[in-house]
Amino acid sequence: MNIYKALLITTIGGLLFTAAWPTYGFFPLVFLGLIPFLYINEFYKEKNIFLVFFVGFFIWNITSTYWLSYATIFGYLFACTVNSFMMTIVFYLFRKVKIKTNEKLGFIFLITIWICYEKLHLVWDFSWPWLIFGNVFSENTWIIQWYEYTGVFGGTLWVLVTNILLFKIYSNYLKGVQSKRLIYTLISILIIPSIISFGIYKTFEEDGEIKNISIVQPNVDPYSEKYSITNNDNLNYLKNIIEENKIENSLILFPETFFSEGVQINSYYYNELSNKIRDLNSKHKNEIFSGIELYEVLYDSTELKEFSNKIGDNRWINIYNSAIYFNDKTDYYHKSKLVVGVEKMPYRNILEPILGQVLLDFGGLSLTRGFQKRRHAFKSSNYNISPIICYESIYGEYLTDYVKDGGKVLAIITNDAWWDYSEGHRQHFSYAKLRAIETRKNVIRSANTGISGIIDSKGDEIIKTEYNQETILSGNYKENDIITFYVKYGDYIYRIALFFVIIIFSYYLSLKLSPRK
Repeated sequence: MNIYKALLITTIGGLLFTAAWPTYGFFPLVFLGLIPFLYINEFYKEKNIFLVFFVGFFIWNITSTYWLSYATIFGYLFACTVNSFMMTIVFYLFRKVKIKTNEKLGFIFLITIWICYEKLHLVWDFSWPWLIFGNVFSENTWIIQWYEYTGVFGGTLWVLVTNILLFKIYSNYLKGVQSKRLIYTLISILIIPSIISFGIYKTFEEDGEIKNISIVQPNVDPYSEKYSITNNDNLNYLKNIIEENKIENSLILFPETFFSEGVQINSYYYNELSNKIRDLNSKHKNEIFSGIELYEVLYDSTELKEFSNKIGDNRWINIYNSAIYFNDKTDYYHKSKLVVGVEKMPYRNILEPILGQVLLDFGGLSLTRGFQKRRHAFKSSNYNISPIICYESIYGEYLTDYVKDGGKVLAIITNDAWWDYSEGHRQHFSYAKLRAIETRKNVIRSANTGISGIIDSKGDEIIKTEYNQETILSGNYKENDIITFYVKYGDYIYRIALFFVIIIFSYYLSLKLSPRK
């Protein structure tokens, strides 16, 4: 086989994954996407096989996440290149282990190391978990209701095992070997989880206390308008919305950085803004949840945090992308899963001395944002809300900490207009359905521009807006006390996978390093 044929085969694999991906994709194709890579691994013997793997994965990355280029060409190419490189390393290691050990151990190693690779993307500074295999089912939630037990890694496991079984059946066919047992196993693995999920989907009865909600989608262009609007302008906008729509006895949800003009924590203006909104709440018996830019200025070097930005002699500033909750008191939460290159510099201690403050400026200050180490829910006598800001909604186990702190609904505030009219904002909304199933919590979502709406605990859309639409959604959602198996135990599938990776790779190294007889 020459390299051109090999490149064509892995390109087909990458395109199969793209064709499977939400929200436009046909998800069953994901069960075929890895087969071309496995075929090349089996039958292509040239030394440039690393390049052949890389091209196929790169095709998948650049075609599935093309919308990143609308915000930043460099960030798009960097994310696609790094992610493709990591996928290639995983597959190349699988190839080495399979050759040195045996086929069964090789396939187990592929399954487990791929899960570990996906977990790495959930925790390291260059985090980019958008293409986790388990995300592919977000538009077909009837088939993955068991995510309340497994999280998205259950979906990843399903995809990997199915691809391997299909490849083995095809490989045996090429060799003239019968595969009845493998075929029966494959049918069972495809059908049994689907039947179980469909049964849960049809019989699941959503419980909880009904709450009123008004969701605001202001539809402000973040590139040209958002950061030139003052907080007083937004306060007047807020008042007019409440009075013109006669909103009373309701939770009102505003999007990420709705109050985009920075407010110093515990300053006179912070207290004045809080008092004005609380007075408005008292008049109409509402409670307001909104995005806001908060900051604090430090003059004592002993109070510095790892994300503090120096702005002058003996002066530092901590800037936060925050959520703020106004009821009878004011509470706030700082976004803590920050967008790489936009809100934080990865591995800052290493890179900042080399690059300086190099961050992409999308309207606000291009300085590193702060974060908080623990999740906490906003609580009042009426509501128990998990405050989730934008990118944080992609992280399954991370969100379980809100629920453990008493959150009874997932409230996502975001600004998805950076990606224009593309799959970016659609996928971001779609992935929230996975969080609903994992936690069995309703999702209420306000986007500055994107898709706002309500999702029930089965992952079904109750109501939603269109892109580029200024509107207010009024409806109901439910708050419940459910603690799912996944909320309790998190990404246990990853922990099991890591154990097998360590054992198998240690065995591989022992074989590789042992003297040849």
